[in-house]
Amino acid sequence: MKKIYLCFLFIIPLMMNAQTDIDALMMNKNNFCFGAVYQYSSWDKYWEGTFKRENRNLGTVSAQGPAFMGDYGILDKLNFLVSLPYVETKATAGTMKGQKGMQDLTMTLKYMPMKKKIGSVTYSVLALASYSLPTSDYVADYLPLSIGMRSNTGTFRLMGDVQYQHFFTTFSAAYLKRGNITIDRNSYLDDEIHYTNEVNMPDVINVNLRLGYRSSRLIAEAVLDNSVTQSGGFDITKNNMPFPSNTMNAFKLGLNGKYTVIKQPELAIVGGYNVVTEGRNVGEATSFYGGIFYLINFNKKSK
Repeated sequence: MKKIYLCFLFIIPLMMNAQTDIDALMMNKNNFCFGAVYQYSSWDKYWEGTFKRENRNLGTVSAQGPAFMGDYGILDKLNFLVSLPYVETKATAGTMKGQKGMQDLTMTLKYMPMKKKIGSVTYSVLALASYSLPTSDYVADYLPLSIGMRSNTGTFRLMGDVQYQHFFTTFSAAYLKRGNITIDRNSYLDDEIHYTNEVNMPDVINVNLRLGYRSSRLIAEAVLDNSVTQSGGFDITKNNMPFPSNTMNAFKLGLNGKYTVIKQPELAIVGGYNVVTEGRNVGEATSFYGGIFYLINFNKKSK
């Protein structure tokens, strides 16, 4: 099971992308899946605009922590998902101190309006609507060691899935509408000087492609993920710190896996890896995660 938490920034991209909101799987009615994953991500090089560089005043920047997730089947074709990560950041060099705390609560409705089988091929269409909001008073204007952006964010995603026997392809595209944030200073500079503590946050478009093998016991997939900041962002200025409203583009490659324990089918183990291969104003991050989930069936007992 998984939930993707996209941090398109200098924050470490916490990758929870196994099997929940960004895949084409649905929880059956009155079934509840819950669990946690632990993730670790780090980088020592980053893109300052399009120029890749390192900063010895930071060394290696890392983020790690558990994320708690749940998925409830309201109907066979309508699911409700929640996720809440705890994040701790640090840098191996310099004087900047890392942050730690609960990050943003994300709530998602996932709906499958169409699922049709023609011969050996199954076609599915899904629509997802998410909303996230900060759950603690963390500082957003402390990149690259902030644990989040403190931006209330609404996301709408459309998804299509094609499965032939046990092999599948899933493609999805999402638009993220991000709310403005406030910072602890009275003015800031992007392309011009702003005499205010309110920061206009640019929106983001994300596209995701996954291909792999899917059965009742095992899911293995390769993932391509691309996030592109829309108008309103700007590049990090030379030798300066990143800023919350920077343009933060990231192209990632990854692998995900999920194994359902044969002798105890309520139990599933997940794991994955991804790496940012191209970016703009983001870290060249490598991320790993692993976790365990348990399924409860609230329907009447049946064989």
